[in-house]
Amino acid sequence: MKNRLINKIAGILIMTCLLGPAVSCKKYLEEKSNNSLVVPTTIADLQALLDDGYIMNTSTPMYAETVSDNYFATDDMLNSQDEVNRNAYCWLPVKYTFQNDWSAAYTVVYNSNLCLERIEQVERNGYNESDWNNVKGSALFFRAYSFLNLAWTYAKAYDPNTYQTDLGIVLRLGSNFNVKSQRANVKDSYDQIIADAKNAVKYLPDQPKHVLRPSRAAAYGLLARAYLSMGKADSSLKYSNLCLGIKNTLMDYNNPSQVNINNSYPFSKFNAETVFYTEARSYSLYIQYNGLALADTTLFASYADHDLRKKAYFEPNGNYQNFNGHYSNNDEFFTGIATDEMYLTRAESYARIGLKDQALADLNTLLLKRWDNTFSPFTAPTSNDALKIVLTERRKELLNRGLRWMDIKRLNKENADIIPKRVFMGQSFTLSPNGDRYALPLPTDIVELGVTQNPGW
Repeated sequence: MKNRLINKIAGILIMTCLLGPAVSCKKYLEEKSNNSLVVPTTIADLQALLDDGYIMNTSTPMYAETVSDNYFATDDMLNSQDEVNRNAYCWLPVKYTFQNDWSAAYTVVYNSNLCLERIEQVERNGYNESDWNNVKGSALFFRAYSFLNLAWTYAKAYDPNTYQTDLGIVLRLGSNFNVKSQRANVKDSYDQIIADAKNAVKYLPDQPKHVLRPSRAAAYGLLARAYLSMGKADSSLKYSNLCLGIKNTLMDYNNPSQVNINNSYPFSKFNAETVFYTEARSYSLYIQYNGLALADTTLFASYADHDLRKKAYFEPNGNYQNFNGHYSNNDEFFTGIATDEMYLTRAESYARIGLKDQALADLNTLLLKRWDNTFSPFTAPTSNDALKIVLTERRKELLNRGLRWMDIKRLNKENADIIPKRVFMGQSFTLSPNGDRYALPLPTDIVELGVTQNPGW
């Protein structure tokens, strides 16, 4: 009960004050209820706040998946949706307010900041050191994890030519609501993400008690993700290798006891590949839920018949396909860190630094578990050819994981010329590479409070 009260209070405070005027916070705090006297003070309290999976593990922004090119929707599907969803699908301006991806992610940030402040008020000693370290490391990890998802959604791709002037995210580093929110630039945003994740490594255990909790392996995976999105192959190689050094299990799609490709949802929740578990949360943007989206036809056609992912990931829906390959064992989008992603990250990193044999070894290790016994290992004459193969397989392995939008942005910085296209009621919509609208619009109420909106919206 006490932990629920703590979370309830945090939620009320965030709803009332997060990124809002100081006067609202002051008014709320002057009208304390009895419940507001319950505050997290012990290590157990703080761990309970971080263990609130509904908040901490289901707050990956869904907006980036809504605008990605993993799927399409028919006119009938779109006409059944409200204007916000239709406009989001077509990359048109949207007006949306609390509750949304932004508020959910910053709720995680607030909880993390509160725990970071409160844990310093608890003496660390020989009896509590492990638990104390887990709270601090987890809070740092969760903040970095949310900041990275926010940057991928609301900021442009990391580009050393423009990152000093490109708008980044709001770097909330404390729980004081009265501190005015201002957007940092992209460079400072990523610097904070990297610093938090590296700091988390110092405190976390190699493996967690449960994959809903952060770990050193997860922090390494987060760093690999961040550095890959920054175009720093040496560093993404280092940290994907460190992650896989702790956990490298791959499920064999040929083994029904591990993956039953005949089931509607073939993958068990918290499966053997999961390093850290999160899901995307759907608020107003939910086109892809409940059969309201169909798998991109070109993408589906790219799977060979002997590639078991073709059956494990997709289920027929008339002449098209629905995606059922979530690691959540339901329709919720798994967005956590998994070993298959790390193999692909390491393979891409190897290819980018000219080590094609190592790149293909990682890729073939993965695909051996994805194809039936007809699989023939990939070869390539050059590192650039190996990179192309790895990127093609990354596209096919990691769809609907919360990664595609950033992949489009970072790859277009290398002239990949990926141009997403939508068609609605006979009208075509496209997104030109590296345009302003790859940094998605902030919620309307946040902009009204003085936080700068992204250009182009």
